[in-house]
Amino acid sequence: MTTRLKNPLLEREKFINEKSTIDADDPRTFSIGELSREFGVTLRTLRFYEDKGIVSPQRAGTTRIYDRRDRARLRLALQGKRVGFSLVEIKEMIDLYDLRDGQITQYRVAQERFSAQIEKLEKQKADIEEALSDLRAASAELDEMLLRDQQQTAKAS
Repeated sequence: MTTRLKNPLLEREKFINEKSTIDADDPRTFSIGELSREFGVTLRTLRFYEDKGIVSPQRAGTTRIYDRRDRARLRLALQGKRVGFSLVEIKEMIDLYDLRDGQITQYRVAQERFSAQIEKLEKQKADIEEALSDLRAASAELDEMLLRDQQQTAKAS
């Protein structure tokens, strides 16, 4: 299945702007099950992301309570994973938001990493295209060999 890759920073900005009508002190929260369903991930994935510091839900006893910030970080993390970034790289880029420098550092670092990732993926794409070409050629040769063998078998019968 082919999915269209999206720019995580643009998606982040779009998400923030979509929610701009919500007061910053909005008490809206999400359960682990709600986020799991919304993003199509397992509960185990959310707990793993918590262990890695991607999200940091509050606790009410044993219940995890996620806020809008956790939801936004989860969305960015999943987009980052989809385009091939490691969780360490994703966390580093997301954490740069907390520098409070107008996100300039976050944007610069993200742009550098995006460029490097694009280069890496373009190389992988070229390698895959070459491998597919080789496989198609080998498959065509096998088809010819099978056809010859079938024709020889038919003549011998």
